[in-house]
Amino acid sequence: MTTESTSPVLSLRQATLRFGQRELWGGLDLDVAPGEFVAVIGPNGTGKTSLLKVILGQQQLTSGSVTLMGEPVHDGNRRIGYIPQQKLIDQTSPLRARDLVAFGLNGHRWGLPISSAADKRRIDVALDAVGATSYATAPVSSLSGGEQQRVRVGQSIVGDPRLLLCDEPLLSLDLNHQRGVSELIDQQRRRLNTAVVFVTHDVNPILAMVDRVLYLAGGTFRVGTPDEVLRSEVLSEMYQTDVDVIRTRGRIIVVGVPDGGTPIDEHAHHAEGGASS
Repeated sequence: MTTESTSPVLSLRQATLRFGQRELWGGLDLDVAPGEFVAVIGPNGTGKTSLLKVILGQQQLTSGSVTLMGEPVHDGNRRIGYIPQQKLIDQTSPLRARDLVAFGLNGHRWGLPISSAADKRRIDVALDAVGATSYATAPVSSLSGGEQQRVRVGQSIVGDPRLLLCDEPLLSLDLNHQRGVSELIDQQRRRLNTAVVFVTHDVNPILAMVDRVLYLAGGTFRVGTPDEVLRSEVLSEMYQTDVDVIRTRGRIIVVGVPDGGTPIDEHAHHAEGGASS
């Protein structure tokens, strides 16, 4: 992690989110520094995607505050890049891959988007960076799920954001493309000192890149380095049952998580899915 500035990009103070009588998390204090890579993991329904929506200004906190570079968050902030959960484009859409990437630059503008020569160069660079140049003019609906997700990564980085939010961006990709997309995101944050908040059900593909983990479970949370949080005693306390964390060949496997719990290694448990996280 590089930290040219000591001022956090993202700050949450005593952040609490409830839906009805159910508290997803409460009293969350979190500062994310420039260039820091924070992985957010935990079971379905613990508010991981909701946390991203709060940061995007699309979901109001029940109490507490969230700021981006010292200012209250708001919807449509161009200093935030966002990679959503995989959703296939409608087959009838004429949208091309480069059009989708262009939305990362001009999607906030009213009327027909018009790209300048400089914008077109930035779009070309982003397409090349994610390995999508060969299908830049192809309809997005004709691309595979993995190809569509690579284009979405291009869309998220084309505007050189200060904060990059990633919501399960590796789900539809094979192991080779998982590595490629993860490395691309890592290169972006190192090149521009972009902070990354990365929601995932499997931390292993990004483990070498992660500075800290935010683990959400049972209305509680833990924040720390992977070695501090992904430990048997820590997860056992959070789940109120015996949980074993096994490290083998550079991977982390969690054994004994209750039903509805999250796997750290998708090959050890059923993968977490859905947008309700």
